[in-house]
Amino acid sequence: MRNKSAIQLFSLAATCLISAAYPGVLAAQTPGSGLAAAAAGPLTYADLTDLSDASSLVAVVRIRSIIALAPERAGTVPQGYRRLYIEADVDSLIRGDGGISPSVRYLYDAPVNARGKLPKLKKARMILFATRGARPGDIQLVARDAQIPADPATVEQVKAILSGLVANGAPPRITGVGDAFHVKGTVAGESETQIFLRTENGDPVSLSILRRPGQQPRWAVALGEIVDEAAAPPTPGSLLWYRLACSLPAALPAPSVRALPPGDADAARADYALVMQALGPCERRRTLP
Repeated sequence: MRNKSAIQLFSLAATCLISAAYPGVLAAQTPGSGLAAAAAGPLTYADLTDLSDASSLVAVVRIRSIIALAPERAGTVPQGYRRLYIEADVDSLIRGDGGISPSVRYLYDAPVNARGKLPKLKKARMILFATRGARPGDIQLVARDAQIPADPATVEQVKAILSGLVANGAPPRITGVGDAFHVKGTVAGESETQIFLRTENGDPVSLSILRRPGQQPRWAVALGEIVDEAAAPPTPGSLLWYRLACSLPAALPAPSVRALPPGDADAARADYALVMQALGPCERRRTLP
């Protein structure tokens, strides 16, 4: 009778997670996301920030039990993966207002090898990037690869990223590029371009590019209405760098220069290209299944 009750409880829990949680997991995925096992090497700063920024709950857990769901009960699962129902004990909470249950339940799509075997996850220590589910203890991974090994270096890096995300004055999410302005100086070869960026919360962010004869072009980013003379480019691998390098389009959009004369528009495009080259690529190793 006890075994029958346990099976019924598992069945109820798995059904609730599949019906209520997993659609949210799929919806949380964005282009460029995917399974950690499919990543080419360790996750980058951008990968970890993607996961951290999407999560209201980040915890280090130790996996206690794993049940592979039968195909007819698992829902839609990508080829080469098996959906698992996992129960884990919480070691520590990195992010999560209101705390967390001592144990959590969630679904995870695990990659299988060429022989159809699952990775060994039982007793593994993992970082989970998630949101809360409908019931206490239920959580929803924010992406299929939102479970990663909790080695000490990665845990510390995630803690630093999350601290930056919630800090006062943290750079806002960039949602697009606004108007660009270009002004020639009083001497040949002198000019300044200012490009305004759109942000999720409406906070002002702008790029300024200054050119002077005989000097290397100088650019900076301002988080405010006024461009400070001391403003500088962001440090690579910082949250401000991530907001710019991982959000801005590769080229200055045409609407941003619609009001400029052709020569000024070309100059603004060249200055924007200079900024993008200086920022460098937003390297991501997560790939869609």
